[in-house]
Amino acid sequence: MKTVDKVVWGVIGAGSVCEVKSVPGMYKVAHSEVKTVMRRNAEKGADFVRRHRIPHSTTNADDIFNDPDINIVYIGTPPDTHCEYTLKAAAAGKAVYVEKPMANSDEECSEMIKACKEANVPLFVAYYRRALPGFNTLREIIRSGKIGDVRFAEIEMWRAPRSYDLDPEGNWRVFPEISGGGHFHDLASHQLDYLDSLFGPIIDAKGFGFNQGGLYPADDLVTGSFLFENGVAGAGMWCFTTDKSSEKEIITILGSKGHLVFNTFGSPMQIHITTSAVTELLETEHPEHIQQPLIQTIVDELRGIGTCPSTGITGARTTRAMLKITDKK
Repeated sequence: MKTVDKVVWGVIGAGSVCEVKSVPGMYKVAHSEVKTVMRRNAEKGADFVRRHRIPHSTTNADDIFNDPDINIVYIGTPPDTHCEYTLKAAAAGKAVYVEKPMANSDEECSEMIKACKEANVPLFVAYYRRALPGFNTLREIIRSGKIGDVRFAEIEMWRAPRSYDLDPEGNWRVFPEISGGGHFHDLASHQLDYLDSLFGPIIDAKGFGFNQGGLYPADDLVTGSFLFENGVAGAGMWCFTTDKSSEKEIITILGSKGHLVFNTFGSPMQIHITTSAVTELLETEHPEHIQQPLIQTIVDELRGIGTCPSTGITGARTTRAMLKITDKK
């Protein structure tokens, strides 16, 4: 794909994530604008573009694929549609920025990568923690050797059911045929992808996922172990039916000279560093539009002045790891 002077977005799907997290970042970054938003509900689509001062709305995704002004498509729909829309965007010669998880199967991820490669268009995935300032700070702490050589990473996520879990019919995330696997796929994907950015690909993983609470069809408890390419070992336990008093969300990284603990979700991000010489707490507030730093890297890459750290290749690795951990592949 040739570099462009201005990045012009077409947006497919305009749900809650688009309101604050993603779409505003697209039109607030320099040399970037949103031209058209597609939403199946015409009234809601028209309301969205009016509030965000975007020129056009449509109920037909083909209007975006066929628009010669649009050079990148953001796919903000549930994962079961990601492959279909990616193939259409690639066939139209447009770059793709797809929400996470990338797709519901390793086969779909491979098909998306292949289509974009053959069309000579880049494929980006919305694992935006790869570009957030707090997570970049954490990466530099590890690279500095402050906690020594990294030995092990442990993910703990225990969460009580939310109101939408008690009446899940309108919550597509807990139906595996749509989301790929429930809250684990929605949330753990961010954690595993960030660890991939630190330690490289997960080359082996084992585990299991199943449903204990019976609130919805998807797994609500997942446990697993995994090994990164650089020799760091890891493990995780995710439970989405605990009591609120037991809620916990941390990642611990153990090194030869100390350890650090941090939260993946919520703001501020807190990094607790412990060594024999120091106990330290660093806090970083996330930006208002949390995807904007990653969107900036996408705009820079399309303009030929930078590189985005979250691609189809890295996104597919995360999908593959989740399938192995839940013993679905």
